[in-house]
Amino acid sequence: QVQLVESGGGLVQAGGSLRVSCAASGSIVSFNAMGWYRQAPGKERELVATITSGGMINYQNSVKGRFTISRDNAKNTVYLQMNSLKPEDTAVYFCNAVTYGVNFWGKGTLVTVSS
Repeated sequence: QVQLVESGGGLVQAGGSLRVSCAASGSIVSFNAMGWYRQAPGKERELVATITSGGMINYQNSVKGRFTISRDNAKNTVYLQMNSLKPEDTAVYFCNAVTYGVNFWGKGTLVTVSS
């Protein structure tokens, strides 16, 4: 069973930066893709960024130029570097991994951006 554990969330002022991490229990090389999603209070979960096993990256338009997704295969970890944070980025950030059509999720880490 795949386990994903997020860390690095917290409280930051608008304009600040945070890096959240997702550590996988196994080799992330085996995953077709990994990514970050977020869910704000009262809203549906939405895609933030994804990275495939081949290195293709996709971002939600609202975070392009501010967020960077990356992976360290040796550490089985995926990162999301978030810069120029805005209050509307406040949400629980979830790590996702997909392998052969099966989705795995972490429990999430809360990011709060104060104005």
